[in-house]
Amino acid sequence: MSSVLEMQSLTAREAKPARTGGRILADQLQLLGTDTVYCVPGESFLGLLEGLYAQKDQIKVVTCRHESGASNMADAYGKLTGKPGICAVTRGPGATNASNGIHTAFQDSTPMIVLIGQVGRSMLDREAFQEIDYRRMFGQMAKWVVQIDDPRRIPEYLARAWKTALSGRPGPVVLALPEDVLTETAVCENLRPTPLPKAAPAPDAISSLEQMLKKAEKPLLVLGGPSWSQACTEKALAFAERTGLPVATTFRCQDYIDNSHENYVGVIGIAPLPKLRKRLLEDVDLLIAVGPRFGEMTTQGYSLLGIPTPRMTFVHVHPGPEELGQVYQPNLSIVSDPELFFDTANLIEWNEGTVRWADWRQDQRKDYISFLQPTDVPGPVNMGRIIRHLTSAMPADTVISNGAGNYTVWVHRFHEHLAYRTQLAPTSGSMGYSVPAAIAAKLQAPEREVVSIAGDGCFLMTGQELATAHQHGADIIYIVVNNGMYGTIRMHQERHHPAHVIATDLVNPDFVAYASSFGIKGERVETTGAFPEALQRARSTKGGYLIEIVVDPEALTPTQSLSAARVQGEKTLAANA
Repeated sequence: MSSVLEMQSLTAREAKPARTGGRILADQLQLLGTDTVYCVPGESFLGLLEGLYAQKDQIKVVTCRHESGASNMADAYGKLTGKPGICAVTRGPGATNASNGIHTAFQDSTPMIVLIGQVGRSMLDREAFQEIDYRRMFGQMAKWVVQIDDPRRIPEYLARAWKTALSGRPGPVVLALPEDVLTETAVCENLRPTPLPKAAPAPDAISSLEQMLKKAEKPLLVLGGPSWSQACTEKALAFAERTGLPVATTFRCQDYIDNSHENYVGVIGIAPLPKLRKRLLEDVDLLIAVGPRFGEMTTQGYSLLGIPTPRMTFVHVHPGPEELGQVYQPNLSIVSDPELFFDTANLIEWNEGTVRWADWRQDQRKDYISFLQPTDVPGPVNMGRIIRHLTSAMPADTVISNGAGNYTVWVHRFHEHLAYRTQLAPTSGSMGYSVPAAIAAKLQAPEREVVSIAGDGCFLMTGQELATAHQHGADIIYIVVNNGMYGTIRMHQERHHPAHVIATDLVNPDFVAYASSFGIKGERVETTGAFPEALQRARSTKGGYLIEIVVDPEALTPTQSLSAARVQGEKTLAANA
């Protein structure tokens, strides 16, 4: 009897059509819900491209002009959708170029799957053309790195990669694909998509949290980290309203709560509201952190909380158990998906704080509102006023992307995020992120307006992706803040090595003409007053629009000029002499 069943099973398998490894892979991506793949094509994964051709009605292939652009688009897609962003690149140079976005996804806890073509199996370990051992190369910047050596196992590996990218603390997974595996034919079962398991808080943890709330005099709720969604933000806001807690967000997670809400009191990150920083250092007696790891940028170089024992009672909620207690020892650790945490926490019968903490919350809110007021700066352009106009003029769901540099301080301080997933920015501090992220956002949500803000140095790292935007019809407003230098590094030079300027001056192209070469219109703005009409022209122009804003180099930050930074450095040197 058993032999008959075995023969029937064998016959059923043989009846299934044989497929190439590339087709098997493309089919599994489609079954998992992939709708977009970002790539720079390469000969090492022609088999996958052939498979994607068969799925062209289900999966859009976005051809990029550099692998860092492709990987950063995949990161932005992961942030926007909560699904793994898919990036496909060729071996060797393609993989090294893509490492920029992979590192960003790792530090930002963004789900991503990177498909890398590899040399054929018969040539491995000979340093064949562009050969790299990706397990060693990406071992410290990916959650899992594996090479698939049998096309029949592609469904197994991809199912695991998908869940690994999304589980616990999300992040990137790297799959190396030998060229001959993608062209070899095989017969195999397709994967079966299954729900992702999620951790939820234990009842005794919520009881402990309730007791801590009853004892707290000056509590603070801090939101950030991975695995958020629109529903999660709504439940977080409901929890804040129910308890009366003031709410702060972490570095580049400002869109996790409506910034115009009366409970929102600011962002903890680079150049934060000084009074919020002081309260964390001196006043907060209960800190409830839902999602963030509290890395270097959020904590001002690990100086805000106290290591290993925080100064205040500390409740840490995170979906990845390995993150809890890694740097800070919490009084209460809760392994939980953030939405499931708020589902349970919102069952607490609690409204005492709406009155008890009212003054504490309202004082912080007033400080935040005051912090939004533009400062006076040198030169005819005031970026604070420009960003405030951007907030008031654009729809609430406008996506704002940025990379890294001093220009981002103006965006983070003066722009109010009024809806979830309106901020795309790398917590890893990677330059060149803004343009690719904006393209991913516009292609994913074409009905929303998208603004890419980049410094002159940041923009040119991935400015060639304007070709990608034009090719795929992504109408984006690009704002290039041009001060003729790498501003952040120049700031540090002046503060620590005053007047010893080296390697930070930039000679730039005509950015408007540069955009025009890609078929994108634009203009140059040299005064604050000229910006509103320029923005209106940008919004009414099809095909995208670039606004180059020429900023006085003296306008270094909202609170310090370039000359003042130099004086600060000279005083520090003199004091240490």
